[in-house]
Order: sequence, then structure tokens, then C-alpha cells
Amino acid sequence: MQFDSPLGTSAELISNPHFDPAAPYGEAQQAVLNDAAFDTAKATISAWPGYAPTPLRSLPGLAAEAGVAALHYKDEGSRFGLGSFKALGGAYAVLRLLVRTIEAKKGVAATVAQILAGDHDDVVRGITVCCATDGNHGRSVAWGARTFGCNCVIFIHATVSESRKEAIEAYGAEVRRCDGNYDDSVREADRTAQAEGWTVVSDTSYPGYTEIPKDVMQGYELMAAEAADALPEPPTHVFVQTGVGGMAAAIAAQMRRRYGARAPRVILADPDRSACWLESFRSGAPTPVHGDLDTLMAGLACGEVSLLAWEVLKPLACATVSVRDDEAVAMMRRLADPLPGDPVIVAGESAVAGLAALLSVAGHAPAREALGLDADSRVLVFGSEADTDPGLYAELVGRSADEVRAGA
Repeated sequence: MQFDSPLGTSAELISNPHFDPAAPYGEAQQAVLNDAAFDTAKATISAWPGYAPTPLRSLPGLAAEAGVAALHYKDEGSRFGLGSFKALGGAYAVLRLLVRTIEAKKGVAATVAQILAGDHDDVVRGITVCCATDGNHGRSVAWGARTFGCNCVIFIHATVSESRKEAIEAYGAEVRRCDGNYDDSVREADRTAQAEGWTVVSDTSYPGYTEIPKDVMQGYELMAAEAADALPEPPTHVFVQTGVGGMAAAIAAQMRRRYGARAPRVILADPDRSACWLESFRSGAPTPVHGDLDTLMAGLACGEVSLLAWEVLKPLACATVSVRDDEAVAMMRRLADPLPGDPVIVAGESAVAGLAALLSVAGHAPAREALGLDADSRVLVFGSEADTDPGLYAELVGRSADEVRAGA
């Protein structure tokens, strides 16, 4: 379905041909994300120093504009001081890798406290983790490596900003820039890891590499659980941005396992310049998109869906909506200068695609009808990052994040 967004630009909504609101959370989905693994992730991460649930912010002004009953924004900008939800995934996967390696080599079940105290440095210091990143996942992996004591090399592609590169280096990681786009850097990280004996800690999965991404996604589920715990009523709709799809899959899995047949409809928001989920739903199977994938929404600039995320979202996601860069920028500015009654929010360029998608379809009657969106709908969106590229944020919004917050 093609339609005009509030900015007067063209948008597209593609329904997922596999979506089944009555489908059980089956064996294929349980093999990726399940309650037992989530309980382990929740217990582990919530015990880390500095853990606190991030805020869930009500946006009554934007809800009224969208013609829905309620709109809540899960604000991940304060997560562990890293500025994004990615802190929940990469660092947790690093820790799980270290625990498994220590047990394999020493026959003991290492605790987090023992690893932090250096009791297993004889093993940990010999481990190097690596990954490809658009910025935030690499920062999380680097932070986890520094926190738990192993080595780290991060691969970034040609268009990742110097600011994001320096933010990763600040956690002690070596950063290597590759030619090409994000998917090229994924392949380079995999090739180098195999040659050097390193371990890839990726937030995407591909043939032959599926176990560690499960840990990453399981960490992301905590964000969805926190939001559900804080909501006064269950949501009817979730609009969530997609890169490879790991975050969206974690949210959809938590919602379906928690609410069963009452689970909200999950609508994916895809940057129109890297719309791999839109094309995959159009074709009915994982479908890559090619080119430089040069979207301002850098954390979403991915041309290939994660195979694990596809397994989860195939029956659980309702549809995908395309989002243009100018729509994302407009939404960043609206959150910085909000409607009466709404809080001031600092949101990075990759944080707002879900919210932009909501506002886009809300003004188009056939799209609203297709998604079951009406005056009684209760919508949840996930603000996945704050100003993780401060210079770009100031350029796009016209004020620095500190200036925006000071005006709140």
C-alpha cells in the first residue's frame, strides 16, 4: 500500500503474508527466545552495577494527534551510560561467552563477581571478541570486553562517523574501518575472526552463526519486559524500528509469551534506503537489499535480515512501514520541542523510526484500517537511543542535547 506521509512524501505499508495473530509461540520461536533464557538474562543484567529500568514516558499530545487512546515511549537513552538499548545485548553476550569458555577450560561455573574480581584472568585475557557495527552494538561489546577483562576489535564500515568510532575506542577497543556497507563489515569481521581465532559477538545471525546472537537478543528482551511491567494496560500495538531485526524480534517474543492471544500487533519501521524487512515481507522470504544503504538512521542501515529474527518475526510481525530520513529528523525535532503535555525527549536518529511510522499511518484511513488502529488503541514505541552521535544530533535538531535538556 502506497500512501502520503504527513510530510507529503510517499510511504509504503507491506503486510506480512505469514502473520497469524492466533499462532502459538511455537518450537521454532522457543528455540531462539524463551522464558528460561530470559530469566537468566534478567537475573544477570539486573545485578550489574548501575542497572535501573529506563523511563517509560507518556506522550498524550502525540497520542491525540495520532488519534489513539494512549502512546508510551520507552526511553533507552540512559541505559548503563552507553546511550542506547544495545548495552543490554552485546555486553551480556560477551559475559555469556566468557562463562562458557571458563567452564570448558577449567570445569567450573564462573560467577560474574569472580570474573569482575579477576579470578579467571588466566582464561579471560586470552580471549578476543569482535563484531561489525554501525556504532551502538560495537560500543556495547567494547564496554562488555573492558568490564569483564577480555580483548576487543570492532569493525566499522565506510560511512560510520568519526564520532561513533571514537566513542567505541574510548572503551579500549581496537577499531578497524572497512570498505563497503554494514553487511560487508559483517563479512570482514567473520573472515578475520576465523583467521585469528577470535569470537564474533554479533547482533545478527547468518548461516553457521546463530548461538551468540540468541544471547544478544535475550538481553534485549529485558527492555520489553520493563516496558510491559510499567504500562497501566497492555498495549494493542507496538511500532518498532528494524535494522537486522534483533530488537524487534526480542520485543515481539516477549509480548507474545507474556500476553498470548492478547499480544499487541507488532509493526516494523524500515528505513526506505535499507528496507530489507519491507522487501522480505513483499517476497515472503528473507530478501537482501543492496547498495550503500546510506540512511541517516545509521543504526538501522542493514541490508540483510537476521535469520533468527526472521524465525521469530515471521508469524509475529503484522506489517512493515517505510520511513524516510526527513521523517526521522522531523520526529527528533518534535520530541525536542514537544506538544503541550508531552515531555522533552532527546532521541537519536535511529530511535524515532517506530514513532515516525505511527504518525505516518495515523493520517491515512486505509493504513489505519489495515493495522487495526483506532481511537481505542494503546501504542508502545521504543526510543532505542539518545544522542549517540552528539555532533550529528546538534546538526539535525539545531541544538545540542544538553541545550534541549536544559530547556525542558
